[in-house]
Amino acid sequence: MLFKNATFFLFSPTLEWSHFDEQLQDCELKPVQGLELVSRGFVSPYGEDSEVLKMEQGPVLAVHSAQQERLLPGAVVNEALQKKLREIEKADGRRPGSKKRAQIKSDLILEMLPKAFIKSARTTAILDTAKGWIAVDTASRKQAENVVSEIRRAMSSFPALPLNAEQSPRQILTSWLMGGDMPEGLVLGLEAELQDPAEQGATIKVARMDLASEELRQHIEAGFQVVRLALIYNDRVGLTFGDDLVVRKIKLLEAATENLDTGDADDARAERDALLALMHGELAELFRVLAAEFRFTPVQ
Repeated sequence: MLFKNATFFLFSPTLEWSHFDEQLQDCELKPVQGLELVSRGFVSPYGEDSEVLKMEQGPVLAVHSAQQERLLPGAVVNEALQKKLREIEKADGRRPGSKKRAQIKSDLILEMLPKAFIKSARTTAILDTAKGWIAVDTASRKQAENVVSEIRRAMSSFPALPLNAEQSPRQILTSWLMGGDMPEGLVLGLEAELQDPAEQGATIKVARMDLASEELRQHIEAGFQVVRLALIYNDRVGLTFGDDLVVRKIKLLEAATENLDTGDADDARAERDALLALMHGELAELFRVLAAEFRFTPVQ
């Protein structure tokens, strides 16, 4: 339940959630069958032995969106196809035409699919139904949108939209690196990425470096802008925030975890509930600060 990244979306806090249990049950993950390439749905955040498909703490919900996908690399298919074509050419004395080759390839895929390896993956999402935001544990916009789409499929309607910023993220991040005023509790970390705004401009990445260095200041005075910046919030959370409004490299620091109460050490459910409470609390506070600074609005 501890997030590594967070891609946020906004939705109306007036949405109805009273039937969410039943809606999730209708969209529970089913094993990929027969000739299916992929199967998507929800699995229990409490493990395989649980039938509960969501975690709930007041207005806070958490779900695991999962998928099973058959792995059938194109190189493997093409290798089998070439072998088949050589056999036909040897038997018939000529190579099949393009239409026949396409049919042979299609037949091979149908033959190989049931034997293909299956890859499983899951992604966690936390929803604050009172505040109207959802955080998905991924830095990939496409993957985050896939999770939102699965929730939308379950609910029939879930008008969640990506973030937009009324204030220029690059200008604010650049100002912070140059010593400008930062929201209370936020301080600079030790990583940054700068980019020349010119078309195909250069990119500079620094790590484990004092971001107040004269070298970085000179790059910014030359026109470079900050596109990602490492930050620490209240000595509790380390992170990197980008101009795409995605939070990356989330790390809860000792000040955040020292009082973590996971209940009975043998109670996995209590431990996961405690981690959800902790993760939501830190994400909610971080989201509040960033939303006020960058003036988040939903993309229209």
